[in-house]
Amino acid sequence: MNGLKIVGMGRGIPAKRVTNDDLSKIVETDDEWIRKRTGIRSRHFCGEGESNTTMACEAALEAVKNAGISLSQIGICVAATLTTDYVFPGCACRIQEAIGLSDGIPCFDINAACSGFIYGLYILSGVRSDPEKPYALLVGVEQLSRIMDMNDRSTCVLFGDGAAAAVIKMDEGGDFYSHVAARGNTPILHCEGMHQEGGYIYMAGRDVFTFAVEVVEKEVARLEETTDYTLDDMDYVVLHQANERIIRHIQKKKNIPDEKLPINIYELGNTSAASIPLVLYELWTAGKLTPGKKVFVSGFGGGLTWGSAVIEF
Repeated sequence: MNGLKIVGMGRGIPAKRVTNDDLSKIVETDDEWIRKRTGIRSRHFCGEGESNTTMACEAALEAVKNAGISLSQIGICVAATLTTDYVFPGCACRIQEAIGLSDGIPCFDINAACSGFIYGLYILSGVRSDPEKPYALLVGVEQLSRIMDMNDRSTCVLFGDGAAAAVIKMDEGGDFYSHVAARGNTPILHCEGMHQEGGYIYMAGRDVFTFAVEVVEKEVARLEETTDYTLDDMDYVVLHQANERIIRHIQKKKNIPDEKLPINIYELGNTSAASIPLVLYELWTAGKLTPGKKVFVSGFGGGLTWGSAVIEF
């Protein structure tokens, strides 16, 4: 695996903030019920003029600016999403068109649900870069409000819209650790026909909880068995922001200190493929991801898919 380093981060969050109290006016629920079961206080939904593409482009342009590079130096664009605006063209091509990435570079989407950002890192670590375009743009973006049943309180309280992007310097030397996997299991977590009327997210919550804890534990064990790393070597551990109960359960089992486990689900909800990079963005903008910092990331989602990586900055 080729070495990768993140050199710039950006995000795109819709203006409309939806609180638990707002949802209680739509579906039978309340703030206490939602917080107790998920930790979530609010999330953001796209409004008029906002979409998967607009959020992705906002995040991408900020990431490029923060990286201090030009658009012409990007040699590949990958979008991790399950909520594309069009069946085709894909989100990555829409980003290319909208922000002016170079003609002729590869641009494509991946759909690994909430594991999408990690799948993107895995793919990019196997790509040989163009010396004249040595940077990759990886965007995690979701407009989940489009595929939520607002009458189903078991799902509509969980998800939010958002995007985060990373500019990645490729072929940085050394090995990049990443691992991805899948286990075909449609029934417990799926969305039928998002481009058809009535295609909504379905989730068997207890089964997803069990799956999430199982695979993250396996990813930590794999890291420690196949590399010289342990979680103690990591400056931060960033988990997919699915549900605070899942995160805290894993924290307790793996004895992760609070200061190493950033959580942002409280204000943004579960943003699927955008979840992990949105946490990284907050660490980045807080000045906590200085050169040499290492972050273990692990995600899980529909497919079922899961994976992990060690990211250096």
